[in-house]
Amino acid sequence: MAEPERSERRLRPAPLIFEPSEAAADPEHFFDLESIEDPRELLSRSTELTLAFRAATDRAVEFQAVAAAQLADPKRFDRLSPAEIGARAEWTEDYARKMIEFGQELLRGTQP
Repeated sequence: MAEPERSERRLRPAPLIFEPSEAAADPEHFFDLESIEDPRELLSRSTELTLAFRAATDRAVEFQAVAAAQLADPKRFDRLSPAEIGARAEWTEDYARKMIEFGQELLRGTQP
């Protein structure tokens, strides 16, 4: 799994502002982007959101990997097999094994 440099991933782009439930229910509403008329501002804000979502995705994947490694830890009496972890996360067993390995590397403080 190719990883960008760790310092790059840790940058915190524009904050994700949570939308009120009424706005989220409107399929045309997305972080108020539809109301921005200036294309420069629209490009800027949509780019900020893209970077924020990418950073959030990268971070969430790291947490998934750590959790998978912890669940597969042979020291746990209730450890799960890669197949069981894969089923819980809706992954293939092969992908679960890779995530377990990635999580183990993260827990050891090493990068792949």
